[in-house]
Amino acid sequence: MNSNGTRSDRVSAPSLALPGVVLGVGLGGFIDGILLHQILQWHHMLTSTDSDRIGLDHYPADTVHGLEINTLWDGLFHAFTWLAVLVGLALLYSRVTRSRQRLWTSRALWGWVLVGWGLFNLVEGIVDHHILGIHHVRTGDDQTLWDIGFLILGAVLVLAGWALQRSAAPRATPPAKQHTSASS
Repeated sequence: MNSNGTRSDRVSAPSLALPGVVLGVGLGGFIDGILLHQILQWHHMLTSTDSDRIGLDHYPADTVHGLEINTLWDGLFHAFTWLAVLVGLALLYSRVTRSRQRLWTSRALWGWVLVGWGLFNLVEGIVDHHILGIHHVRTGDDQTLWDIGFLILGAVLVLAGWALQRSAAPRATPPAKQHTSASS
């Protein structure tokens, strides 16, 4: 409640947190897959299985069989990120259609998207790079530094997104113009 006894806009407006975070996970995964897997070709899903912690067969990207297996797992990864984007869009659509009278500043949605992207980096980095060891950001002498940098980027994205969405406030839509009939 605010000072005049009515509910505040921030409380009554539907939250963009869940759709934004889910969209951020999907979009962050796309950035990772497209930039690191495909364009830069620094790694694929299973390129470090020669030193993983779960005992998978080794699938080097410089053999036909290894590239086939990595391409399959990269495709499954992209299917997951695509589904995350679809779910995020569905959640966003449900929030928007339930509250047609409200418009949100883009800071709210984009802040939550950054939080989701950062959470993607943190979870994917901790699980795949450190716990399972199935791939690294960039394999080689400095792979631990690259993996830590990926985690730092994730934390920065979460913090920046959190700050951005906190600075957003819903805006009231302009009042609808009343149509007058000429025959009245």
